[in-house]
Amino acid sequence: MTGQKWVYDFSEGNKDQKNLLGGKGANLAEMTNLGLPVPPGFTITTDACRYYLEHGGTPPELDEQVTEHLRALEKAMGKTLGDPADPLLVSVRSGAAASMPGMMETVLNVGLNDESVRGLAEQSGNQRFAWDSYRRLIQMFGKTVLDIDGELFEHALDEVKREQGTELDLDLDAEHLEDVVGRFKAIVRDQTGNDFPQDPREQMDMAINAVFDSWNSDRAIIYRRRERIPSDAGTAVNVCSMVFGNLGSDSGTGVAFTRDPGSGAQGVYGDYLQDAQGEDVVAGIRNTVPLADLEGIDKDAYDELMTTMATLESHYRDLCDIEFTVERNKLWMLQTRVGKRTAGAAFVIATQLVDEGLIDMDEAVRRVTGDQLAQLMFPRFVSGGDAKQLTQGMNASPGAAVGKAVFSSEEAVKWADRGEKVVLVRRETNPDDLSGMIAAEGVLTSRGGKTSHAAVVARGMGKTCVCGAEELQVDTKKKQFTAPDGSVVKEGDVISIDGSTGRVWLGEVPVEAPAVVRYFEGEIAPDAPEADELVRSVHRILTHADERRRLAVRTNADTPEDSARARRFGAQGIGLCRTEHMFLGDRRQLVEKLILAEDEEERNAALDQLEPLQRQDFLEIFEAMDGLPTTIRLLDPPLHEFLPDLTDLSVRVALAEERGEHDEGTLRLLAAVQAMHEQNPMLGLRGVRLGLVVPNLFTMQVRAIAEAAAERKKAGGDPRPEIMIPLVGAVQELEAIREEAAKVLADVAEKEGVDVTTTIGTMIEVPRAVLTAGEIAGAADFFSFGTNDLTQMTWGFSRDDVEAAFFHAYLDKGIFGISPFESLDIPGVGRLIEIAVEAGRAARPDLKLGICGEHGGDPDSVHFFHEVGLDYVSCSPFRVPVARLEAGRAALGGELTGS
Repeated sequence: MTGQKWVYDFSEGNKDQKNLLGGKGANLAEMTNLGLPVPPGFTITTDACRYYLEHGGTPPELDEQVTEHLRALEKAMGKTLGDPADPLLVSVRSGAAASMPGMMETVLNVGLNDESVRGLAEQSGNQRFAWDSYRRLIQMFGKTVLDIDGELFEHALDEVKREQGTELDLDLDAEHLEDVVGRFKAIVRDQTGNDFPQDPREQMDMAINAVFDSWNSDRAIIYRRRERIPSDAGTAVNVCSMVFGNLGSDSGTGVAFTRDPGSGAQGVYGDYLQDAQGEDVVAGIRNTVPLADLEGIDKDAYDELMTTMATLESHYRDLCDIEFTVERNKLWMLQTRVGKRTAGAAFVIATQLVDEGLIDMDEAVRRVTGDQLAQLMFPRFVSGGDAKQLTQGMNASPGAAVGKAVFSSEEAVKWADRGEKVVLVRRETNPDDLSGMIAAEGVLTSRGGKTSHAAVVARGMGKTCVCGAEELQVDTKKKQFTAPDGSVVKEGDVISIDGSTGRVWLGEVPVEAPAVVRYFEGEIAPDAPEADELVRSVHRILTHADERRRLAVRTNADTPEDSARARRFGAQGIGLCRTEHMFLGDRRQLVEKLILAEDEEERNAALDQLEPLQRQDFLEIFEAMDGLPTTIRLLDPPLHEFLPDLTDLSVRVALAEERGEHDEGTLRLLAAVQAMHEQNPMLGLRGVRLGLVVPNLFTMQVRAIAEAAAERKKAGGDPRPEIMIPLVGAVQELEAIREEAAKVLADVAEKEGVDVTTTIGTMIEVPRAVLTAGEIAGAADFFSFGTNDLTQMTWGFSRDDVEAAFFHAYLDKGIFGISPFESLDIPGVGRLIEIAVEAGRAARPDLKLGICGEHGGDPDSVHFFHEVGLDYVSCSPFRVPVARLEAGRAALGGELTGS
């Protein structure tokens, strides 16, 4: 590692070096190179963080390189760190490659001590400003570097404000703040046994290490897992000369967006706070004014900011999120990044940028994701119902959230774990609330604006959020809030929040399908007057994705209604029709007759009753999918699933015997259930094994398919059935069923005088089928990967049991980044798919390949299926548009996560 460069001046990097300099450092470098007003500073690389985490200490060359860059910074600023007369102060801020807002540490005003605070006061001519900066340093340093409970500092500050009869920090003068500093220093001494460090370089080095350590804080780990950020990426550290927004009314700090991150609309969006430092804005502890108000406060700074924002948006070709400070009427740029935005805004902004000539349609498709499209299909509130509107706050992140009010993140997690839907209510959130925000349906705060922590994090997660509902008096200790009309909402009361309008109700508000779903249903035409900009944007992007994608998208559907809806949503056929769903309800009695049959005559009689019902089911599905392929899976689950539970049945018989009753039918049923009982039924008599062991079962199903196809053809339709044999592990199983099916198809064709030729294939869901895929391909027209069972058998998991039993612990411990049933386990199950694809296509080049497990609608998994060469994916009807979009993005090389 000797000779490695660990530190880069802002003038040395650029925006394409995020993996090395982190997002913040790379963008500070880019803005410096653009000639924008960025305070001088330097970045310690993510390589240094990885070294620190691996070795338990910083690289040996780091101290010398930091010293070299610090001297250059001091020279540029004409000040020295810790100079008692005119001190240089710096901020020490985290900055990972992927945006992780608020998840890691920041320390401002590093370099102040008991001497230099007086020099800062004299140099600035503002005693209050100097002592305010010093108390901020001790508070932030104590919490983030020394790991002192932050509430101790809050209580001490509140105590001083109470003594002075005020609720506002700004009402405290220099003398009061000097008192606060003394109390804060006492807290540090009491909690650590040491005085607050007075050596400025020691402060800076400790702050740098604290930022490195914060990479593995609980909240950072939770956030990375949710956002699928690699755990070994590490964070950079940015050391930047301080500029001060807390110097008085001619100073301030703010956050700005080049477009509305909530809707995508163009205009002036953001928050500004006079006489404040940046943490005050994002923490939401003081209510800001709209960014547009800056024009009246400081016209020159406002005009320069507007010009700078236009420059950045044009340069980055995207919505930019900007942090800035005004120091005595001088504008300074502290950060920019491609801004997080709501799902709807993502689609609208992408097409706006196309129309402005900044990007093309290929790039527009890359800029949005299937997860964002799925968010647009969630229900939304409608007027009506018994709910009472309580207030209206800021529409920080859209969506409709209904749940029981809870007032702490801990309670939100507990309630959600037991199946309750909750809304997290806080005065303001902070990074420690992340787990509660994840658990909740939505977030409601009484403080903060669209750039507060709650708003930014909620938008990034696609979580409904209403911020700045100032009329609500939130009391987290009493676990309640009071509305303007005096209504008291206590923990457990149901509330509804609308992140699109900011409205808050007591009670449950009814919901309806959003405009995007009505567009997919064909109720709204994209060129109709009632189609809004979002619908038109979705239509344009999805149409282009369809033109670019190679993968076909089918649906998993078992009813004519689901089939028709999926077709409206753009499905190109059915990839999985589960015939066992046709044996439920009133038909269970016929299945019981089949199972209880004591001879061939009784068994055939039961099958004869089932066949016309199956035929009608298939006929209606063929009508809905006319002209498109329909893959029908023959019966898969164990037959015991169609019978009463063994325990329940045993109790019924025992109770009847106690009453002296004797029911021969129930006794026969109990005997059959006992005979069919298996210790592990999912690895027992099911799938192809049923077809081989239960005479005529699969024959009946194949005949029903063939006769339905023949009837549809005679009516002028174009049915395209594909018969799929489940759970095949050996080619001999498939060959035996295929031979039986071929006879039935030939027989029906002869009787009906219609060609009912159909392809016959198998599900690949048993590891042995993967390993013998070359042999099986010789007897199959197609493979469809059943990734649900393949995942179970590869991992040795019983999905119904393990998800509740220990998946939560596996996610907490980082063994899983995400459940393998939610997103495909590419190194394990994915590798098996690759093996089967290679072997199957080698044996039969024209072998059709698809996937019908639930992973067919997962965005990340769709990219893998594209790369491995499948012909189609199949998913539930509502996931069809998601799969269409991701298939297009995969063909265009779009990243797995959007802006």
